[in-house]
Amino acid sequence: MSIKKGSCLCGEVHFEVEGDFESFFLCHCGRCRKDTGSSHAANLFSSSATLRWLTGQDKVKVFTLPSTLHTKSFCSVCGSALPNIQMEGDLLVVPAGSLDSELFFKPNAHINISGKAEWDQDFETLPKIDNDPVNA
Repeated sequence: MSIKKGSCLCGEVHFEVEGDFESFFLCHCGRCRKDTGSSHAANLFSSSATLRWLTGQDKVKVFTLPSTLHTKSFCSVCGSALPNIQMEGDLLVVPAGSLDSELFFKPNAHINISGKAEWDQDFETLPKIDNDPVNA
């Protein structure tokens, strides 16, 4: 059984996840795009893994969009997305970018592709730059 460690951007919150993920999806729905401010959410899902807060649990806030199942946990200091437990405790959702441990598997699928932003096209054809071009 694997243990993955993670944290928020400011370092106030640290956590670990013990167990395996059943799926890894890139969700392009409008809610996930708004939630992340990006082209998609990259979330790992597990019905059996356990979440343990190592530090900063008091800094973790939860937002649920009224009349939906859309739930987000985040650091109240820096706003970073953090893991949350959904479906009345049956499902752990972990934002892939919140993990400090490496993942050695790829996403299973792009989901809710009909919600994909029009500008979210042909990313592989864009130039690849190693540093921040604004500060270069």
